[in-house]
Amino acid sequence: MAHIIVVGNEKGGAGKSTVSMHVATALARMGHRTGVLDLDLRQKSFARYIENRVTYCSRHGIELPMPEFHELPEIDRSTLSAGENIYDRRLSMAVSALEKNCEFILIDCPGSHTRLSQVAHSLADTLITPMNDSYIDFDLLAHVDGETNKIIGPSVYSEMVWNARQLRAQAGLEPLDWVVVRNRLGPQQMHNKKKIGDALQALSQRIGFRVAPGFGERVIFRELFPRGLTLLDLRDIGVVGQMNVSNIAARQELRELLKALNLPGVKVDF
Repeated sequence: MAHIIVVGNEKGGAGKSTVSMHVATALARMGHRTGVLDLDLRQKSFARYIENRVTYCSRHGIELPMPEFHELPEIDRSTLSAGENIYDRRLSMAVSALEKNCEFILIDCPGSHTRLSQVAHSLADTLITPMNDSYIDFDLLAHVDGETNKIIGPSVYSEMVWNARQLRAQAGLEPLDWVVVRNRLGPQQMHNKKKIGDALQALSQRIGFRVAPGFGERVIFRELFPRGLTLLDLRDIGVVGQMNVSNIAARQELRELLKALNLPGVKVDF
């Protein structure tokens, strides 16, 4: 069976599609057969990222490592069993199709609660939750007392992950590895970083996730999306000599993220 990686966060703007694209293409570049799904059926940011990559390669006559992208199949409602959810069937069919050839399947979830997202979380062997370094995004994980900064209780998203873990346990599957990624970190506000870091470490022990470093707030990520490129492609398109310190640091951040995920059979060699 393929190892399923789900990138989930019910708040927008945390960099899910950037994380999804870089993790998926890094795995493909390292020789792992990788399939991808975009469950945001409205915005389709991840799907557009892949589409931009295909267009760029075609236009410039080059080949770049690329994950295998599948759309969710359309289903005739008349074929559903009594009580069967159409989204459950569509996701199940897409995953089954990718599992035939893939070692890893990465699923990018929308920034809202949907049936597809809920089911995907229950399928995840590894769950990556990118979050901005602020209490606004921390509220995704837990509710905090505004005066004391003490954790009052888990959020609805954390409860959904807990339910996903229960479903996996009932099905006899391995426990879900939940990794919260501190993303889009700025160079300033060191005091705030420490407060968020301390709060995350305390919460991680209560609700069971690991904390991993993500990407800094860098212009390079906004420039890569329209061309469908990632940090690891810059050498292939001949711009390594033009890479600045920020780009080199971003590449190191990607390396550290892949190492922190500790995916089975993956040796980070870039």
